[in-house]
Amino acid sequence: QVQLVESGGGLVQAGGSLRLSCAVSGRTFSINVMGWFRQALGKEREFVGSISWSGSPTDYADSVKGRFTISRDNPRNTVYLQMNSLKPEDTAVYYCAAATRYGVGYAYWGQGTQVTVSS
Repeated sequence: QVQLVESGGGLVQAGGSLRLSCAVSGRTFSINVMGWFRQALGKEREFVGSISWSGSPTDYADSVKGRFTISRDNPRNTVYLQMNSLKPEDTAVYYCAAATRYGVGYAYWGQGTQVTVSS
């Protein structure tokens, strides 16, 4: 099992920044890729970006390229989502997820953290 706990969400004005954290514990040796997703009210969950558990490469949705950066702190087993130049349309619940070497897709999910961007 892998446990994921997100933190760092909150309310920010448009143009501002937030950094989300995802603390990872459990069978971390089984993880292949870490992803960030978001779900806005009334919309489907969408991919934001991902990072290999080794720390690279990364991948981003077009909507966040150049504004969001994913990184990983190896000693702390924590994955970060740095969000800059935030827009009201970035408002959503943000989730981190883990894909393991032994399955298909993202098998483990955190509880989510709310990000609200005011105009």
